[in-house]
Amino acid sequence: MRTTFPYGLHGDSRQIMFDYMEFQVFGPGEIVDFYSTSSPSCMLQEQDQDLAAFFPELIESDWQEHRYSQSVESQSSSSSFSSDDLFTRPASPPPPPRTYKPCFVCQDKSSGYHYGVSACEGCKGFFRRSVQKNMVYTCHRDRNCIINKITRNRCQYCRLQRCFAVGMSKESVRNDRNKRKGKKEAVKMTIMETYELTAELGLIVEKICRAHRETFPSLCQLGKYTTNSSSDHRIQLDLGLWDKFSELATKCIIKVVEFAKQVPGFTGLTIADQITLLKAACLDILILRICTRYTPDQDTMTFSDGLTLTRTQIHNAGFGPLTDQVFTFAGQLLPLEMDDTESGLLSAICLVSGDREDLEEPSKVEVLQEPLLEALKIYSRKRRPSMPLMFPKALMKITDLRSISAKGAERVVTLKMEIPGSMPPLIEEMLEDLQNLEKHQKSVTTQHTHAVSSQHMNSAGFPL
Repeated sequence: MRTTFPYGLHGDSRQIMFDYMEFQVFGPGEIVDFYSTSSPSCMLQEQDQDLAAFFPELIESDWQEHRYSQSVESQSSSSSFSSDDLFTRPASPPPPPRTYKPCFVCQDKSSGYHYGVSACEGCKGFFRRSVQKNMVYTCHRDRNCIINKITRNRCQYCRLQRCFAVGMSKESVRNDRNKRKGKKEAVKMTIMETYELTAELGLIVEKICRAHRETFPSLCQLGKYTTNSSSDHRIQLDLGLWDKFSELATKCIIKVVEFAKQVPGFTGLTIADQITLLKAACLDILILRICTRYTPDQDTMTFSDGLTLTRTQIHNAGFGPLTDQVFTFAGQLLPLEMDDTESGLLSAICLVSGDREDLEEPSKVEVLQEPLLEALKIYSRKRRPSMPLMFPKALMKITDLRSISAKGAERVVTLKMEIPGSMPPLIEEMLEDLQNLEKHQKSVTTQHTHAVSSQHMNSAGFPL
C-alpha cells in the first residue's frame, strides 16, 4: 500500500513505502517509531532517520496543523480508500445566463415565434385581436410614432403597422382561428359519442317517460277553457275557485301516486317508506307539473282538465302569498326547455330521495335514485351537446322546489282558517305532520274513500 505525505521540506515531498504499516506521530523532540504489523519487533531505522531530518525544520504551529489534518485523514480512511480521495475535484462552472430574443415589434422579451416573427405575448395578442375583429385604428400624430415597450400602447395604428412591417402574417391568424374551431367541433363530437344511454338506462328512461305522459298530459293535448271569476283584482280567497282548485288538486295527487308506482323499484320499498316519500315529494311534483304548463305571454297556468287561470285568479283560488314565488319558478324553468322525459326523470328524482326523514331503508332509496340521476345526465347532455350545464341546472331546481313546498305546507295551515268547511282529506293527508302518520294508518275514513272513488286505499290515505 502506497501512502503519500502531503508535507515536506522546502516544497519537497518524500514518499515512503509501507507494507500494511501502522504509525504513530509525536511532537518535536520525541521519538518516532514505525512498527510493521507483520514484524512488530523490526524498526525501520532508515525511515526514522529521514523523518528525523524533517521534524526540526517544522515550527510548532505547522506541527499542530499537521496533526489535526493527519487525524482527520486517518479516521476517514479507516475502512478503505484510494489516492483519488485525497484530492478535491474542482466545482463545475455555473450555467450561462439565459438570453432572451427581443420582440421585433416593441423590443420587449420575446416569448417565441408568433405569426411568423419573434414577438412578446402583448404584441401577439394585440395583432391577433386586430386581425380577427378587423379593427381600424387612427394615428393622431404623423403616423411615425416610436413603438417600444413603454410607448406601444399609446398609438394602436402605428403599432399595427409595425407588426406588418416586421413580417407578422394575417393568414397565420386565420389558420390559427380555424384550428381552434376544429378543436371545438372535435370536442362536441366527443361529447356526442361519449354520452350514450346503456340498454339498462334506456329502459328506465322509457318507463319514466311513459309513466309521466300517462299521468300528466302535455299542454298541447288539453282543450283550454277559462273563467271570469274574480279575475280583476286580488282578494283573500274566492270560494268558487277554491272548490274547483281543491277538486283538481285531489285528482292530481292520485295521478302522482300512479306515477310513483311506475317508477322502477319504488313498489319494492316498504309501505312505510313509500308513504314517507310520497308525502314528502308530492307537493314538489305538483308544483313542477303545473309550472311546466306556464304560458309566459299570457301569464297563465293550465290545469289537467284544461282550466286556465291568470296569476290573479290563482292567487284567489288559494295560493295566496305563494303565488308570485310559483310564477317566478315557472319563468326560471323556461330557459331549460325540458321535454316530457326530462320532466318525468326530475319528478322521479324528487320522489326517490334518500335524505327524507323517517325512512326505514334510506340506503335502498339512494340505490334506486342513482340510475335516475345518471339517466337524466346522459339524456340531457345528449339532447343538448353544446350545453353541458343543463343537467346541474335542472338538479338545482329541486332545491327551489323544496323551498316552495315548505312554504306551501305553511299556506295550507292558514287556508284551514280561511275556508268555511274542512280541508279535502287527501290534501290534508299529504301535508300532515309525519308524527301523526301512525294515527292515520289505524283507521280509514269514508272521506278518503270518496276522494279516490273506487280505488283501493291503504291505511295512510294513498292509493298504493
